[in-house]
Amino acid sequence: MRPFVIDVRSADDVRDVVHRAVQALAEGRLVAFPTETVYGLAAHALAPQAVERLLAVKRRKQGHPITLAIRSLEDALDYVPNMNRLAHRLARRVWPGPITLVLDATHPEGLLRRLPLEVQRAVAPEGTVGLRVPGHRMVLDVLQFIPGPIALTSANRGGEPDPLTAQDVVGALQDDVDLVLDDGPSRYGQPSTVIQVENGELTVLREGAVPERTIRRLSSFMVLFVCTGNTCRSPMAEAICRKILADRLNCDVNQLEDRGVIVMSAGVSAIEGGRASPEAVEILAKMGVNLEAHETQPVSDSIVRQADAIYTMTQSHLRAILAQWPDVAGRLQTLNPSGEDILDPIGGSVERYQRCAKEIETHLRARIKEFEL
Repeated sequence: MRPFVIDVRSADDVRDVVHRAVQALAEGRLVAFPTETVYGLAAHALAPQAVERLLAVKRRKQGHPITLAIRSLEDALDYVPNMNRLAHRLARRVWPGPITLVLDATHPEGLLRRLPLEVQRAVAPEGTVGLRVPGHRMVLDVLQFIPGPIALTSANRGGEPDPLTAQDVVGALQDDVDLVLDDGPSRYGQPSTVIQVENGELTVLREGAVPERTIRRLSSFMVLFVCTGNTCRSPMAEAICRKILADRLNCDVNQLEDRGVIVMSAGVSAIEGGRASPEAVEILAKMGVNLEAHETQPVSDSIVRQADAIYTMTQSHLRAILAQWPDVAGRLQTLNPSGEDILDPIGGSVERYQRCAKEIETHLRARIKEFEL
């Protein structure tokens, strides 16, 4: 008997497909989902018999864990309450997406302990658990409607090619899968990259859709400086910060990313591709800092959400960011530790720019002690 296949792309209402998948999982059936990497085979993690069947279909050897698919970083913190800063940083930047994080699963208060024992042995046989927030709407929508996570693995048998289409799934598993959701070819056509984070260090266990070099960059500490037009105060802060950090790490400013540090700047009212003000370029040149290559950029959702620390020049900049991204409050401060504004030198004399640069440098030397390097 062949599995029931639903073409998601031609469905009158995708919500009906989601409810069909939720019902199948709740009844202990196996469902093949499209994901951004390859097609995955899923079982409800609260149904031990379904997870046992999933292992049998995969022909998975004992001790080879199954990944848990969850809804969000917040869910991950429920399963791994002791998640370290590096893992938290990566999860915030890469989820939803094609990356599985392997983390410590021994915390006594983690929700993993509430899963059936058979499921715990399947997903965390050696004290670690692989967590993933897939970057595909079907899996995420189903997770919103089903209690608990789902056990998720590629929809093939062990050692066989990864399935990139629904037809691949049907051909590989036949009647060992109950429901297949067809959403066309997988976006990446490669499995997720698997990263273990332990003791503040990361190890790429399997390089997949995201290459290791990108992972290393995503794991960097990122600081963002914000002003209005991104032509003087925030680019000066960015450039001075780079110089201070390079001196501290005993490297060239161009090597900071290789040392795990990314420094950026943006403006709440900036346009794309402008230049730093001539006065700012002149003043920083006297400080041994080159600002000529700077290009202005507006504050964006991407850079705000990726930044580990955000420093604004004024309280109004801080309020503007909070109004649009209230969840970054814990990573957002004025550059001046006292909370006072660093006044805009635009239109002023070179001496005014010089005073502004010195003020920025003074505050930066205090703030850099807070960086999680």
